[in-house]
Amino acid sequence: MGLVLCWANSIHGLLWFCNCFDSSGRTMYEGNLRALTTKWEYEALRIRYYIWVLDAGFRSNPIFSLRHINLISLFLCLAYSACAAAASIHIGNSSKGPKKDYGLKGDTESRIFGIFNAIAIIATTYGNGIIPEIQATIAPPVKGKMFKGLCVCYTVLIITFFTVAITGYWAFGNHSEGLLLSNFLDDGNPLVPKWFILMTNLFTILQLSAVGVVYLQPTNEVLERTFADPKSKELSARNVIPRVVSRSLSVVIATTVAAMLPFFGDINAVIGAFGFMPLDFILPVIFFNLTFKPSKRSLVFWLNVSIAVVFSALAIIAAIAAVRQIVLDAKTYRLFANV
Repeated sequence: MGLVLCWANSIHGLLWFCNCFDSSGRTMYEGNLRALTTKWEYEALRIRYYIWVLDAGFRSNPIFSLRHINLISLFLCLAYSACAAAASIHIGNSSKGPKKDYGLKGDTESRIFGIFNAIAIIATTYGNGIIPEIQATIAPPVKGKMFKGLCVCYTVLIITFFTVAITGYWAFGNHSEGLLLSNFLDDGNPLVPKWFILMTNLFTILQLSAVGVVYLQPTNEVLERTFADPKSKELSARNVIPRVVSRSLSVVIATTVAAMLPFFGDINAVIGAFGFMPLDFILPVIFFNLTFKPSKRSLVFWLNVSIAVVFSALAIIAAIAAVRQIVLDAKTYRLFANV
């Protein structure tokens, strides 16, 4: 039993830190946003490179009150989702909008793999790998607070994600890009006012920065334990310099890897298959059976076993579909394509 728990803890830690590091790698998404703005000829509308430097610095800063960052992230999420939905409705009703085609593309094999690839992306989108960390730090009573928090969380998710998905698909059909904002440009010509695209991009960039700050805290803690000196003062040169260097390097490495891989949706699918599916659907039910030891004759035990088996199979198939899609896209993309 101890060996099983040790193995499970190691796997959980590995997957969790991969997901945390991936949050910094979402600057690949920001890179696509920068590419949108730099397509315009007007210098005044271009996002300067110092924004990306400030973003990296913002990610590497120690944040002592994450609830404020989470609140800002909530408002930004609502803001850019509203902008994306409003722009999609505007384009869908205008004469400039593309011809709508809701037919399914590809042969049967491609469609089947596409379904499992989409499942992996959904797992990443709705992944809650950080929930155990949040629950572990809440003052009692935990159950009521967590339930209220989850209700608010999923209410925001349903409103924002489904609104953007429905309006985007209605406006662009099967021509919808993995990054919906890419559809707001037609051969470099904006279908909505340029200032509106710029504003939406800024909301999205700031949101991703806030997400990066929250999710990078576990990796920052590991770096602190490795390079910091607990005997020295917190703001002494002995601790500040290693902190700045180590955190900056972690962001730079993740950003470099992200810039090398220009297919955002495909990477999300890989992260969902290898990271969020095990963390959210497989390991929790295994840990429940190992910790609370329900009777093997009980419905709870076999329900947990069934969930673990089904989602293990889904994770394997989704991983194959995600890797397959990357291989297909790699034939038409090149490294650092958007830089």
